[in-house]
Amino acid sequence: MRKTVTTLADGRRLIYYDGSDAAPPRTDRDPRTLPPVTSQSQLRFDVLTGEWITIAAHRMDRTYLPPAGASPLAPSRPGRPATEIPAADYDVVVFENRFPSLSVRAADLDLPQYLDGEPLWPMKPGIGCCEVVCFTSDPHASFATVGHRRARTVIDVWADRTAELSRLPGVAQVFCFENRGREIGVTLTHPHGQIYAYPYLPPRTEAVLRRARLHRAATGANLFADVLDAERRARRRVVVAGERWTAFVPAAARWPLEVHLMPHRDVADFTELCEDERDELATIYLDLLGRVDRFFDGVDETPYVAAWHQAPLGAERELGRLHLQLFSVMRAPHRLKYLAGSESGMGAWINDTTPEDIAARFREVR
Repeated sequence: MRKTVTTLADGRRLIYYDGSDAAPPRTDRDPRTLPPVTSQSQLRFDVLTGEWITIAAHRMDRTYLPPAGASPLAPSRPGRPATEIPAADYDVVVFENRFPSLSVRAADLDLPQYLDGEPLWPMKPGIGCCEVVCFTSDPHASFATVGHRRARTVIDVWADRTAELSRLPGVAQVFCFENRGREIGVTLTHPHGQIYAYPYLPPRTEAVLRRARLHRAATGANLFADVLDAERRARRRVVVAGERWTAFVPAAARWPLEVHLMPHRDVADFTELCEDERDELATIYLDLLGRVDRFFDGVDETPYVAAWHQAPLGAERELGRLHLQLFSVMRAPHRLKYLAGSESGMGAWINDTTPEDIAARFREVR
């Protein structure tokens, strides 16, 4: 894989990742005139829940569902407006989000320690990083259709970005993910994902670490290893079983379509995957995404979130493990599961089907 680092007109970094060294040199320059990038992101502490909330008011003006042929994630082609990607074609491209929730540039903010001088409300700059990952230059493709070679390149990109972002000062966790479908809230339809480098541990990570800590104290074992072993023994919820990875519907699935994918080896993040593990991951991941698109009769492209959880950095890193949580907000063909009073208001989840039925459907649409 060849890596070419350059910058956009406003100073943001852009990186080309080519799966072959035979690809043309990446020498195109951004012809646009853009104002310098700044960030007003800040973090405010919710004293009632113990969670940090990102305040990023500048995102209100971000690009929203541009017309066909005007996607800022497409390659720049003659006769069309310049996009975020100066090249006329590309394999995989990563660049800093133009409207980031978190940014290293937030370090320039001069914020008080407490909002309104009240110790109940700590605040600090929203330092971190938000990157966009374009999987292909083809606007009509999806991750499920890019093929094994390109999927393998994306996995290597995730590993490279995880390694680099993990070295940023203050980063606590790196999160790679893809939102697909307008039902999810996607505003740019070109096939792409994102990577967040958080300066704190998000609520789900905190909750998982708490459970992993208690499990280790009670049994001396790793929680993820025990969950995987139990699912493989039960077999009822296993969707795909490989030599190095197993995909299964979790026993307490929240969503009407949800599947987890976990390596058999104790791996903290993408950087620790060996070549064979990356190869099999590309195969099984494409398999799962294909099944997701066949899950609902009459639905060609199922909306989904593909969330790649990685172990936190620093203390208690050994309690985490790389794994995928892949889920959809669709509960039936063209019907969405709305997070209304119980889920949104109380965080008390209700699933309208059983994990065993979800797994059976996944196996059926192989």
